[in-house]
Amino acid sequence: MSFFSKMKEKLTGRTETVTDKFRDGLSKTRQSFSEKMNNLVKRYRKVDEDFFEELEDILIESDVGVTTVMDLVEKLKDEARTRNIKDSDKLKDVIVEVLSGFLTKNPDETKLNLNPDGLTVILMVGVNGAGKTTTAGKLANRLKSEGRTVLLAAADTFRAGAIDQLQVWGDRAGIDVIKHREGSDPASVVFDALKAAESRHSDVLICDTAGRLQNKVNLMKELEKIKRVIARELPGAPQEVLLVLDATTGQNALNQAKLFRQASNVTGIVLTKLDGTAKGGIVLAVRHELDLPVKLVGLGEKINDLHVFDADAFVYGLVSAMFETSDGEAEAEDSSRQS
Repeated sequence: MSFFSKMKEKLTGRTETVTDKFRDGLSKTRQSFSEKMNNLVKRYRKVDEDFFEELEDILIESDVGVTTVMDLVEKLKDEARTRNIKDSDKLKDVIVEVLSGFLTKNPDETKLNLNPDGLTVILMVGVNGAGKTTTAGKLANRLKSEGRTVLLAAADTFRAGAIDQLQVWGDRAGIDVIKHREGSDPASVVFDALKAAESRHSDVLICDTAGRLQNKVNLMKELEKIKRVIARELPGAPQEVLLVLDATTGQNALNQAKLFRQASNVTGIVLTKLDGTAKGGIVLAVRHELDLPVKLVGLGEKINDLHVFDADAFVYGLVSAMFETSDGEAEAEDSSRQS
């Protein structure tokens, strides 16, 4: 049985809704990537250096990133030599296997680090416009639906409308928001939110933060101050520092991740708007080059469209159109879009 078939079989035992969400959310990326891959295989029946050079171009166009592409292709070359694969069509399955391996380092890495014996603090960081406040609201709703008591802190006190935006999400989810006036000290908001969470015996406190990248030094100082306040009041917290990245910005998202990782000890990545881009390969670049787990992905605008990252579902959603089967599974919706 091929690696792709095993992956498909494994996914049938999971929630179909999640697999469908990834499949539907990655339709733009899949349509572009699979069409180019199938054309490549048709042009090059045999695996040679020209084949790999064009493969590099396809991966780079999908925003996988030059460093990651070089490592991926080198791994593919090694596997082709080891397995004596000379037929390009047979290499497709190896491509799936290598992509999956680059994304899956630890099967438990996508799990949020939640404190089983007390309050968990989650710090949301990232530049303005990435979807940070929206993600905070969606994550709060997700955790509440799992039976946890959640509180939100509106610590993005500088962006006009950020406090009101978080309040809207809090109202939708039925979750209280601790807030001060616009322009207040973000650390003082977090301090009051910690006290409120402790007095209410909340399970999780999610803190939205500012993301004014044009003031890099001030932004990082503010984040450090917030983290000091949290650590002083609750040793061991924050348990998670989630960096929210907009997948549609491609390599800019990778550059942002490098900046924030240096300054705020990021523990995981949230990729938003993955359904709105044809360059979903940024997931591979972020995971491989930063060695940070992608924990959550946004695959829509609704309050329940934030999902735990599933490497198998992602790879399947990315490559399924490369594999035509007798039962006609090969992307009927993609071909209908093209017709």
